[in-house]
Amino acid sequence: MALTSGRLAYSKHLCKVNIRCISLQGYKAKETSIKNSPTAGTSETWNRRVVTGLQPTGALHVGNYFAAVQRCVKLQQQGDDLMIFIADLHAHTTQQNPTQIQKNILELTAYLLASGIDPEQSILFAQSAVPRHAELCWLLACLATHARLAHLPQFKEKSATMKEVPIGLLLYPVLQAADVLVYRGTHVPVGTDQLQHLQVAAQLVRTFHHRYGRLFPTPSPILPDDGSDRLRSLRDPTKKMSKSDTDPKSRILLSDSDDVIRLKIRKAVTDFNPQVTFEPDSRPGVSNLVTLHCLAADKLPEEVVLEAEGLTTARYKQMVADALVAAIRPIRERANELLARPGLLRHVLRHGAARARRRADIVYGDVAERLGLANATLQTSDEFNISNQIVLLGSKSKKAVEHGA
Repeated sequence: MALTSGRLAYSKHLCKVNIRCISLQGYKAKETSIKNSPTAGTSETWNRRVVTGLQPTGALHVGNYFAAVQRCVKLQQQGDDLMIFIADLHAHTTQQNPTQIQKNILELTAYLLASGIDPEQSILFAQSAVPRHAELCWLLACLATHARLAHLPQFKEKSATMKEVPIGLLLYPVLQAADVLVYRGTHVPVGTDQLQHLQVAAQLVRTFHHRYGRLFPTPSPILPDDGSDRLRSLRDPTKKMSKSDTDPKSRILLSDSDDVIRLKIRKAVTDFNPQVTFEPDSRPGVSNLVTLHCLAADKLPEEVVLEAEGLTTARYKQMVADALVAAIRPIRERANELLARPGLLRHVLRHGAARARRRADIVYGDVAERLGLANATLQTSDEFNISNQIVLLGSKSKKAVEHGA
């Protein structure tokens, strides 16, 4: 890893990354407080900012890629102010192996970069590297109610299988709200199953504004329109594709080899009708293959079904596998090259965390002022003046003792 002066550049095509010293001076103009602004609290205050997170709890599958990662790449390409964090704090709602989660963080970073996330254009960092997430979470938790959080379907579903329910699981959507609000995020890419958690964030914003005045935008969802958030298990198409499924053949990982991808598609459950049609309600298995094909080849269901006319589902599976292999192989190869350079991946995360902390400190400073809290963010000049005053005070006290005062 070479270090020179300048900025960090990343080429996803050649997988060559040059690391250079990075100055944060260029970002200072954007990171300004609103507390003294005459338009503070109005809609004009909020510049569009997209915030999203991914948990490092296992290898990414194609559902994660098409629904989250690829969407982030598109948002980046259209020029959005995009912040992507690796949600390692969220991961600890269940017991984690410290060594494994560190490995997962670097692997997720590698696959994000390999997919096209540019750490110069977007801010990529680990959630735990910015303490303001947890600090704001506590303040928002003081505004939330147990009844509202315990009523959420995801909490009820997950807690139903637990003998002892951790408080972290209950506070999960509050931390999600803090993740977005600590950067004054205006938009959040979500699936339909996460809409209720975003509604919690909106409710917390309203409560905060009622008590302390307007300080945050109300985050809006960015919903997919391509079916990427509805990919089904390859083994049981009535269920959503998931990292936690005990059957590894239920999902296709970005790290899967070409042969493994073809095997999993060949074993995918369909039905007894050999025709290829797109009918998600009555034929979820075949329709899931059509959706995968559309996402991998960037086509519409009508186009795919027309191309598959005359093919049996068995032969059509080969077409789907070819499309997935063509989409996933270059990402896997780039990611493997990056994984061979863990120092580089850590540098990218440190760079992103430094930029994220600047933004979070400004927002939390405004929050602390509204709530009457001590704000630990001090300018260097302030620290110098305070130190001088302490030394002077100590000197005066010593003289007073000497003179018997």
